Amino acid sequence: MSEIQASLNGPAPKRKRTRSEAEVSARRAMISSVIIGSIIVHVVALVLFGAWTVAKRFSRPEARFEMKKVVRIPPKTPEHKMNVAQHEAMAPKPTFNDKLVSTRPTDFALPEMPEIDMQQMLPLDPSELISDQVNGLVGSAGMGSGLGDGFGGGGGTGSGMSFFGVRAEGDRILLLFDVSTSAVTKAERSGVPLERIQEETIKLIEGLPISAQFSLIQFTGNYMPFTGELVAATPDNKKAATKWVEEEWVTAGTMSAADRGVVANLYGAIGVLERSFEMRPDVIFLICDADFQYRPDGNAIVDIPYDELRDKIEDLQEQQVKEIPIHMIAFEPRDDDAREWRRILRRTGGDFTELKD
Repeated sequence: MSEIQASLNGPAPKRKRTRSEAEVSARRAMISSVIIGSIIVHVVALVLFGAWTVAKRFSRPEARFEMKKVVRIPPKTPEHKMNVAQHEAMAPKPTFNDKLVSTRPTDFALPEMPEIDMQQMLPLDPSELISDQVNGLVGSAGMGSGLGDGFGGGGGTGSGMSFFGVRAEGDRILLLFDVSTSAVTKAERSGVPLERIQEETIKLIEGLPISAQFSLIQFTGNYMPFTGELVAATPDNKKAATKWVEEEWVTAGTMSAADRGVVANLYGAIGVLERSFEMRPDVIFLICDADFQYRPDGNAIVDIPYDELRDKIEDLQEQQVKEIPIHMIAFEPRDDDAREWRRILRRTGGDFTELKD
């Protein structure tokens, strides 16, 4: 009955929340806001980091490779050491006159020491000792410029050297000989037969000072070097070079790659010049008729274009520490060949010498 009465009277009034329940509700709302805010901040940070990573990957600069030119300073010439050795060789050798003497009186006298030739116990001339170790003293690149006073190859005297009347400076000398049939024939017509060329070459070799280094190459198309690198001008090396000039000189006008010591070469003078610059001389003498051919395709023999010769020599010069002068001694060259070679050699600091009958 009471329930029916309550329903007739309307809904029951709401219960008021206590103060503690309100604080708990507020605390829960604050914690929820903090968590949601933290999640939003982390999501935004992740989105920004991902965008930055992608942008950095696409904006990465391209790789660049640079090759810097190495500047080499040539070492100083061993001229001072050679002068000191020469001075020591001129100094008188010490003598020993000491005798065994007793300061205590005795009933007998000691015999005198036998005389010994002390010269045999002293070292030889220092210059000879340096001669045996010249490669270690000079090194493959430790040569300066100038051969000193009193040397004039080919019969000349004074500073520097002379070969067939062409004067040059340098301690590292390389001689290139064109021994093709045409070059030898023109040389004979010019009054310079093969025997004269050999004599002048031997005279130049014998006049080289011990501080010099040298080598020789003879060529037609293929070429044959005396040595693979420049060698010191020691007495043994000079003797070997003289024997090589006298016995190994090519007189047939051709040079087969199957022969001993011959290097196959399809590029003629270009291949010879490339090998010559690898030996790093101070000066090059080229004895020829100024007319060169090659076989670039391995078959037909054609004249080497002068544009190609000029570009090749300029490229080889750029690879050197200092410019290498090329001196050409030409036998009866054609006018156009002489004109082109004068232009090429002038850029190297070399001379063109023409020999005619």
